[in-house]
Parts: sequence; structure tokens; C-alpha cells
Amino acid sequence: MPDGLAPGATVELPAEAAHHAMRVLRLNEGDPVMLFDGRGGEWFARLVRSGPAVRAVLETFTPADRAPALAVTLVQALPAADKMDWIVQKATELGVAAIQPVAAKRSVVRLSGERMERRGRHWQQIAVAACEQCGMNRVPAMAPLLDLPQYLATTAPHNDIRLFLAPDAERSLKDMSPPQGAATLLIGPEGGFEEGEARAIAAAGFVPVSLGPRVLRTETAGIAAISAMLALWGDF
Repeated sequence: MPDGLAPGATVELPAEAAHHAMRVLRLNEGDPVMLFDGRGGEWFARLVRSGPAVRAVLETFTPADRAPALAVTLVQALPAADKMDWIVQKATELGVAAIQPVAAKRSVVRLSGERMERRGRHWQQIAVAACEQCGMNRVPAMAPLLDLPQYLATTAPHNDIRLFLAPDAERSLKDMSPPQGAATLLIGPEGGFEEGEARAIAAAGFVPVSLGPRVLRTETAGIAAISAMLALWGDF
């Protein structure tokens, strides 16, 4: 049970959650709701109104964790337009543990400063909303945007298998042995990675794999690969 919370405690819902409950779902005082804080586990609670605020009285805590046993980190090169919104939403629904956006040489979108921070907060809210929709009670960590060389210089987690989706790879996901620990999946931008980037990716320990004879769009490739990984090694 989370520290500081107990049956009978009253918590105030965040503004967005309160709006969704009262204005979208049209819930009333006394209606049951399921609450989570993004760290695993969930509370059965009932709504109460107190002035303009919307609160919930906690009743029962369930330590259920709906995240897959295989912890997948999606490293996604920034795509054009608002495609990253869709990628974050669908990756969260599939249960990824973390999402790391990176800027590659062929990334069309360029973010920096306050604009980058706003976009990061926006993606985090998309992940939270996706969790609310699909029943996932552990919100994936949304890492700050890094240039690809910066990311490749980071140390790989212990027992982490690093995979790089490449259409011309000799091996496919089904040829790989199940990972002993977590898995990191790197997806390129529109047009793929440049040759020098591909060499640096391989030098950083990423194994090139394919999903078959078709070339998928960047917004499709990661979602398809994560689905395949969970079907082969996870809880699908």
C-alpha cells in the first residue's frame, strides 16, 4: 500500500481527471472509480463533491501491476508532424516501460528550449491518458529528448538486449533468443538512419533485426515490433 494512504482517506482529483469524470463520463457523487498514481497498484474509491473540487474516498487497494513482465524501452527518432503523439499513445497501451525520443540527422522536427520542454510535458499527458483508457496502472517514463550521439553514449542497463529495427537485417525478431532482462528497441526516422549513424548504433551494441520483407513507416514500425516482442517473449 502506498505510503500515506489508507482506506477512508480522501484525495483530490487532478483538474483533468475531475473534468473527465464529471463532464465526459457524467459520473455523480457516490459513483465508484478506480484510481492509480502511475507507480503500480490501484485504489477502488467513490466520488464526493466539496465545492468546486472533486474528491474521492479511498476504500480498497489492490497491488495489481498491469505492466508486461518484459520491460521494453522504445527509443524513437522524432517523426514529422504529430506522429509522435500517436506513437506515445499506442506504445503506452502496449505497456512499454519507458520512451526515449532522440533526434537523428534525418529527423524533420527540431525541438529545443522551452518548446522541447512543452512537447515533453504534452507527451507525458498523452501517456497518462492512454493509461486511463487501457487500464495500465504504471505510466511509462518519458525521458527528455536527446541527440542520437548523446543517447548512444549512455550505458546500457544490465542484462538489457538492444535491438535496432532495420529492413535489410539478416535476422528477424523470431530468430532472437528471449532476453534475460529488459529490452531496448531503436526506431529510425522517416528515411532511416544515415550510414554513419547506423555504424555508431552497431558500435553501441544494438543488434539489427527485421520484421519481414516489408518496409514499415516509422510510426508503424515500433508499435508492430513491440507487439511482436510481447507475443514472442511477453504476455500476449
